[in-house]
Amino acid sequence: MESLIIRKAELADAEGISEVLKEIAAVGKRSRRSDVEFARENYIADPNRIRCSVALQGTRVLGFQSLKIAVENNPYGAPAGWGIIGTHIRPSAARCGVGRALFRATLSAARDKGLSAIDATIAKTNAEGLAYYSAMGFVDYRQHDGAQCKSFSVT
Repeated sequence: MESLIIRKAELADAEGISEVLKEIAAVGKRSRRSDVEFARENYIADPNRIRCSVALQGTRVLGFQSLKIAVENNPYGAPAGWGIIGTHIRPSAARCGVGRALFRATLSAARDKGLSAIDATIAKTNAEGLAYYSAMGFVDYRQHDGAQCKSFSVT
């Protein structure tokens, strides 16, 4: 595999992020919006964003990871002040170290922000996602609406 580059997402990455989301949707693992504007608004320019990192091989986005601050009444039910993480990897790039490399950058950003913990809310049917977060050191802490919530202690 060509060298992997991890860096902060830029507005110009919205198209590549959208392509990642569309590839995930094409294999039946995503049902939410995947368009460029959604990528821009919800990952790169989200007002609660702490960091959104992209994993690049050349100029192609292989995946990205979003870290946001949990505000009161957030849609995931995460405790306010925690981080909320989301990881999206092209199925064609799965199990190549992309997620692990992205998490190193995200964890650094979480520490810089002074977060105590990070929430990952994963559909109970997403075996790959559940396994990924467990491998990164996340532990189960609650369940709701068909989701398993895992936490990672930053401190």
